[in-house]
Amino acid sequence: MKVPKRYTRRIFISDVASKIGLGVLFSPAISSCHNKKTADKNDLQIMETKKNKRLGIALVGLGKYSTEQLAPALSQTKYCYLAGVVTGTIEKADRWQKKYDIPTTNIYNYINFDDIKNNPDIDIVYVVLPNALHREYVIRAAEAGKHVICEKPMALTVDECDEMIAACKKADRLLSIGYRLHFEPHNQEMMRLGQQKIFGGISKMVAENGLSEVEGWRLDKQLAGGGPLMDVGIYCVQGARYTTGMEPIAVRAQQEVKKDDRKFREIEESLTWQMEFPDGLIAECKTSYSEEFNLLRAEANKGWFELSPAYEYTGIKGRTSSGKMDFPQVNQQARQMDDFALAILNNRPTPVPGEMGRQDVKILQAIYQAMETGNRIPLTEE
Repeated sequence: MKVPKRYTRRIFISDVASKIGLGVLFSPAISSCHNKKTADKNDLQIMETKKNKRLGIALVGLGKYSTEQLAPALSQTKYCYLAGVVTGTIEKADRWQKKYDIPTTNIYNYINFDDIKNNPDIDIVYVVLPNALHREYVIRAAEAGKHVICEKPMALTVDECDEMIAACKKADRLLSIGYRLHFEPHNQEMMRLGQQKIFGGISKMVAENGLSEVEGWRLDKQLAGGGPLMDVGIYCVQGARYTTGMEPIAVRAQQEVKKDDRKFREIEESLTWQMEFPDGLIAECKTSYSEEFNLLRAEANKGWFELSPAYEYTGIKGRTSSGKMDFPQVNQQARQMDDFALAILNNRPTPVPGEMGRQDVKILQAIYQAMETGNRIPLTEE
């Protein structure tokens, strides 16, 4: 996100801090299904020579997702661990330091963040900030010589994504997007069933994801870049892409009438859209910040398969026209971060790279354009 002219950089960061609860700044010391079995086997073989090597991760932003999901997941990882944190709140820094026994030298804020380049304990920086700040901190992390995981959506614009990818390539650092569902067994089965046409060619897709409670910076268009489409709707875009193994060629979209004009004065409240694929397949999608739904369904020539709920952190359930999908519940974030650590250790690509995040942002922006104009928006030259 480009800082408006009326802001200095310090004022902008302070304004963001007040909106997302960072407190006062301080200065202390896709396209194809990932072959998981093959990768795991190769990774484990190579790891035999690196048994004691675990990569240190620093979480940038200690909000709800870091607190309730990522930090607990890092207690279950095998190849990485919580090495440091970046926060603008002294109280949070103290609390995390005591709870996770983090050295004072591994605690940073948003001003001295660049000093992380001198810290050998930290190999990976995980950016868990409001969407508008992803670009800045991914680039700064890469320039500090660290590998990077960036939460979704990758950025607000395709141009920002390009800058982030270029910065990581220039620094020879890996960039991954926090697409945890690529490491979840039920969603991996959706990939297999769809891409390998187990039930024949897919004739229809339905992807829905909505929440009924949302607050804070997600209601601020400057920080979020949009409403539920940027937050939970992106899972529908991802779901359609990885289930079909194809890229959409055009989109249409319709904004639903707002029930709460005051709360959602800056962003859409609910949105429906359609993604058109090369073989004529249409994915019917919807998202909302005022209604609960959670579904990924594919109808094919010889049957159907679906997840409901599809995108939750736990409790995902699946079934097909032939019966249930019976897979264990896993810690998605732990598997995601371990896979990235192994990609670094074994010098292989990540299955969820920046280019995947860029494609989603391109699609999201086209959906907004379709919503605003009422037109069909092509995603490829026709």
